[in-house]
Amino acid sequence: MRCPYCGSNETQVKDSRPSEDNSAIRRRRVCGDCGGRFTTFERVQLRELTVIKKTGRRVPFDRDKLVRSLQIALRKRSVEPERVERMVSGLVRRLENMGESEIASSAIGHLVMEALKTLDDVAYVRFASVYKNFREAKDFEALLGELSGDDDLAGDAGADSGAEAVED
Repeated sequence: MRCPYCGSNETQVKDSRPSEDNSAIRRRRVCGDCGGRFTTFERVQLRELTVIKKTGRRVPFDRDKLVRSLQIALRKRSVEPERVERMVSGLVRRLENMGESEIASSAIGHLVMEALKTLDDVAYVRFASVYKNFREAKDFEALLGELSGDDDLAGDAGADSGAEAVED
């Protein structure tokens, strides 16, 4: 393993242990040249996944990109990192078990939306706003109405309660 600090190939594993959900091996490493310490993860990969973008371009699936986009959606939310890791591992497993080596980016986005909806409502709305390319406030209103399960009443209740507060 190459050292991320000095680029040396002289690194040693100091500690290995399974991750929380046993889907990966966590290895603590130290560089023999510069003394830098870092962590690596070893995961089972059932197949090489390729993502088909909306433009038709094909790119290799990047688990880290998925994690980064989830971290953005979950920023400043009180969700335990272990739950996020389990969710990502579950998503990757579902993608690998689909039986296809090429997966549309929209299918990945749909799976992420499903998972976020059960994990955190605010993160779900944040992710949806980018994934569905929201352009105006009405897009948010429609999603929030869908989330609450009350499309018509969600907008009316907010307007009524505001009017009552002004009259008092």
